[in-house]
Amino acid sequence: MQIDPPIVDAHAHIMTRRMPFREDAWTRPEYEYTAEDFVADLDRHGIAFGIVTAASLYGDYNDYTLASLARYRRLRATVMLEPETDAASIRELADQGVVGVRMQWKLDAAPPDLASFRYAKFLNRLADCGMHVELNASADQQALVLPVLMAHGINVVVDHFGLLRAPDGMEGEGFKSILRAVATGRTWVKISAGFRLDPALRQAAAARLLSEAGGDRLLWGSDAPFVGKEGGVSYADTVSLFHELVPDAATRRRISDAALRLCFF
Repeated sequence: MQIDPPIVDAHAHIMTRRMPFREDAWTRPEYEYTAEDFVADLDRHGIAFGIVTAASLYGDYNDYTLASLARYRRLRATVMLEPETDAASIRELADQGVVGVRMQWKLDAAPPDLASFRYAKFLNRLADCGMHVELNASADQQALVLPVLMAHGINVVVDHFGLLRAPDGMEGEGFKSILRAVATGRTWVKISAGFRLDPALRQAAAARLLSEAGGDRLLWGSDAPFVGKEGGVSYADTVSLFHELVPDAATRRRISDAALRLCFF
């Protein structure tokens, strides 16, 4: 029986020309992709809900993301925060529709010690407010931080298939650490930005994640507006790729339901 799920786009970025870039931003888009643009794309493709993902280009400048949550109740968001953010501020963000905090570092940098007092209290505050950590990290970084996050007990969402940029790909310690984290029941992996991967690799990665994680531990995201790939990818392309990677309609529904449970209801 064909199932038509209430698809959640769990990964898109909004940007306006007024948003200031970090000094070390890896690119500086000169166009806009506003909350209105995102919602219009959702409507054109019959997608019920969306999650605005914090973009590293803007650091902890979350003002426009929070404004979009105030305008559109069908949206949720992740933000970037300094670990010194106090509990009251985190609670206020959660009340506004923020569901997680994105952690990302330069791909060749050593990640911070998440077991330190500075980060342990931050993770406690996030977990106490029902937020997850959204991890956009290299394989080496994943191998270091995922065991710490799992030991802490906080929910984690891993972006973009786990990046898969390491030479050893799915056989490396980074991807294996993702599968171990998924097995704990506290980690989800996004099938997102597949257009950035070699077709054979994304197909193999999706198949392995479906086999070992199942639809209940996967999320789907478009990665709109396709920064760095503008003009070469359309929103419709990403929806089609989702159907290609997950051909079973019932499994796609389970992926949508996972996003709804984690971030909306």
